[in-house]
Amino acid sequence: MLGWRRIVDEKVGPYMWKTYKEVYEEVLQIGSALRAAGAEPGSRVGIYGVNCPQWIIAMEACAAHTLICVPLYDTLGSGAVDYIVEHAEIDFVFVQDTKIKGLLEPDCKCAKRLKAIVSFTNVSDELSHKASEIGVKTYSWIDFLHMGREKPEDTNPPKAFNICTIMYTSGTSGDPKGVVLTHQAVATFVVGMDLYMDQFEDKMTHDDVYLSFLPLAHILDRMNEEYFFRKGASVGYYHGNLNVLRDDIQELKPTYLAGVPRVFERIHEGIQKALQELNPRRRFIFNALYKHKLAWLNRGYSHSKASPMADFIAFRKIRDKLGGRIRLLVSGGAPLSPEIEEFLRVTCCCFVVQGYGLTETLGGTALGFPDEMCMLGTVGIPAVYNEIRLEEVSEMGYDPLGENPAGEICIRGQCMFSGYYKNPELTEEVMKDGWFHTGDIGEILPNGVLKIIDRKKNLIKLSQGEYVALEHLENIFGQNSVVQDIWVYGDSFKSMLVAVVVPNPETVNRWAKDLGFTKPFEELCSFPELKEHIISELKSTAEKNKLRKFEYIKAVTVETKPFDVERDLVTATLKNRRNNLLKYYQVQIDEMYRKLASKKI
Repeated sequence: MLGWRRIVDEKVGPYMWKTYKEVYEEVLQIGSALRAAGAEPGSRVGIYGVNCPQWIIAMEACAAHTLICVPLYDTLGSGAVDYIVEHAEIDFVFVQDTKIKGLLEPDCKCAKRLKAIVSFTNVSDELSHKASEIGVKTYSWIDFLHMGREKPEDTNPPKAFNICTIMYTSGTSGDPKGVVLTHQAVATFVVGMDLYMDQFEDKMTHDDVYLSFLPLAHILDRMNEEYFFRKGASVGYYHGNLNVLRDDIQELKPTYLAGVPRVFERIHEGIQKALQELNPRRRFIFNALYKHKLAWLNRGYSHSKASPMADFIAFRKIRDKLGGRIRLLVSGGAPLSPEIEEFLRVTCCCFVVQGYGLTETLGGTALGFPDEMCMLGTVGIPAVYNEIRLEEVSEMGYDPLGENPAGEICIRGQCMFSGYYKNPELTEEVMKDGWFHTGDIGEILPNGVLKIIDRKKNLIKLSQGEYVALEHLENIFGQNSVVQDIWVYGDSFKSMLVAVVVPNPETVNRWAKDLGFTKPFEELCSFPELKEHIISELKSTAEKNKLRKFEYIKAVTVETKPFDVERDLVTATLKNRRNNLLKYYQVQIDEMYRKLASKKI
């Protein structure tokens, strides 16, 4: 059922496994220990750490006793863990050993409300003493298992309407929001996936293996694993370092990989780099085979029958890089560009599909079909447990009844959240007449499939799947004295942010004087030294405000003239008109991303 790699003396070993029977026994023991420690049905239990067997065992123990599992993770920003523990009123928390120290730091006020901390492995005497000083009991994993064996408790399975999990996700600004998901919603997803899979000739079996590296605290990986357990298949966890994920892939040899677009962009970049190193003759052969197989795929042939010759000569080497047994790649979390999706479909010798969903809809709102080239660049069709409709967004020019039907995606169905925890106002804002308003703009193509084309709000998702609140960042970066005006831009097909900055003339002139430059302001704005200075200042502001690394500005265009109403770049109240700014600076945006891409290569 669950596989992991043990690290001894900084050396990563082979995969070790727990069977379904072994996991079941541990779930019963951990559940009994939680009850013995004082947990009652409805108690909130936090899980904080990287993906591992203990994460899932703790999650399943919660379900066995109608406890509410609350994933914790720190990529939501500084203070997020503190906030979630307090907001969700968490009593018990399972923690990766390296994160226990952070929980017990003086600035982490939430620790005082905890009754117990259970380590995924061990707890040092120092940390145990520190926890006991504030009245918190600590347990090693082995000790907690032993406690459960000594004090067995009957399971107390949940009803359909009971809360399964409260999963926190980022908002436009401010604190994370707690998405309440019931056991009925989770079970609906699992049964719905059965119905989806029944349509296809290739079946999932207990021999399938999934490599889990996306955070279990996010909905995509969580629901993937739920379905794998339903089928009696295997889940192997990466050993904690994404930079050497290739090593885990070669060791595990998965049949299924799910990732955000950034993962597949890296695969694509790696293959392209290898192609550039080939001699011209071999590169010509590769490109000829690529076009040959693509032509047969476009005629309706499956990936395995489109060109076995091309697979044998060129593409099986790429499949081998993915472990050699890969059957399915799924991209979610943000749009994957059609060019990269096509490339993967041709070269990876497996099914490649995109999906669409949110934490509020348990991830699987729409899913593409394998080998259907007409779904390239789209997220497929609605799942059987959902209805989707488009609603007009007149201010952005999207009309669902127009020639190209487009509008805000609204979702209704059984596979849906119950609301935001302790936030009825926000729940009412997004739930209208039973329809969840996603804030995503979709287009229904003539063949009936859904394509994501825009965001209604200024909250965008980068290619690695992380949300970024652009207006919030502009407010922060605007505090720096070098900035007079700033427009931050992010592309869902890219992993980095760029910006157009109008510098403050007084600050720039002082900077120039210190360096001995005597040119007018307009000329100074063309200096590469000023551009580097602005990027450095923005980085300093980001660090000061404890922004996440993907919220840093990686490139800037320096503009001499402030954004104005005359060019329709701002509103009468001086708010940035994002669509107009993008049209106005499109050339500069493209050039910044081109230079960033060339730096990486």
